[in-house]
Amino acid sequence: MVEGSMTQGAGQGPVVRTATLRDFRVPPYAQVPVQGHAGHPGNAFPEGEFPEGYTPTERDLPVINRGDTVQVATAPPPAPAALPEQAPAPVPGPGPLYVVGDVHGYLDELIAALREQGLIDADGHWAAGNARLWFLGDFTDRGPDGIGVIDLVMRLSAEAAAAGGYCKALMGNHELLLIGAKRFGDTPVNSGAGTATFQAAWLLNGGQKSDMDRLQDVHLQWMSRLDAIVEEDGHLLLHSDTTAYLEYGSTIEDVNDTVHEILTRNDADECWDLFRKLTKRFAFRDEGGPMAVRELLAAYGGQRIVHGHSPIPYLLGEVGSEDGEDGGGPSVEGPHVYADGLAIAMDGGVTMAGKLLVVQLPLYN
Repeated sequence: MVEGSMTQGAGQGPVVRTATLRDFRVPPYAQVPVQGHAGHPGNAFPEGEFPEGYTPTERDLPVINRGDTVQVATAPPPAPAALPEQAPAPVPGPGPLYVVGDVHGYLDELIAALREQGLIDADGHWAAGNARLWFLGDFTDRGPDGIGVIDLVMRLSAEAAAAGGYCKALMGNHELLLIGAKRFGDTPVNSGAGTATFQAAWLLNGGQKSDMDRLQDVHLQWMSRLDAIVEEDGHLLLHSDTTAYLEYGSTIEDVNDTVHEILTRNDADECWDLFRKLTKRFAFRDEGGPMAVRELLAAYGGQRIVHGHSPIPYLLGEVGSEDGEDGGGPSVEGPHVYADGLAIAMDGGVTMAGKLLVVQLPLYN
């Protein structure tokens, strides 16, 4: 069994890491102090003024009316069958495809969700053979153990590859935010609304000092190499529900190459602009949503978009606290299918006591 404790919310005491990751050896964590700021620690921008196009991830996110929505319940994993006297030969070809929504440092919930789908065993090791697993980004911030989440995903990537499957991840806006906070700190950037810094924006968006203290070069290198968009089995996988990806290339390869080049050039303003554009959201929700989805599908391929970033409780009009402080928590049972059935939202709102979603594709509605 995996034992451990979890503390919710920013600014809490030291996190007790779970036993799941104790066998994953990494170099000693670098101690990097995070300096506070005058006034509110996350006062990244002048009061009431946000950069043009920047969508802050705060409690007052816009809410849409419930409207016509589709909740898709995913089938539970099949019960394990009795082992035959001689195990059958592995089935050729790719295994089943799974996706994971935003994790935001909630390691215990992630472990439980991966176990429920049969992807890891009781000791937290890959148990799904040639299955394919994609994380949609946003591993850190708000929750208690973002670095523990990254360590787990890195280890599962190696274990899955050895078993004939794979475990891969996409670049989320919080990966860009953490990279920027580490690289550029309090360096002023051209935000379009006065002075901003990556570190202040990171704090504003739930940055955890414990994550920064344990962040190492191996984590930064891994995050910097993540792709921004990919197509699998007719599903266009990306983190943010925005059409801003179109500004970085007309093909999937172009987009990913451009994002990697920007991070390699290490220019604070250029990295900020990329982060700002990938914080945009809700492009698929309103009357023009299906058209926006089709524009991305026409450029990059696929029949459906699968994304994280915008919590399902906001898309459904079920607003709760970012940290679940209202006690009840939103009701999220599965992914949210919308935009004429062309888009699947995967952020179950774990940061507001929702649900961390791990589901098998395809979904039918």
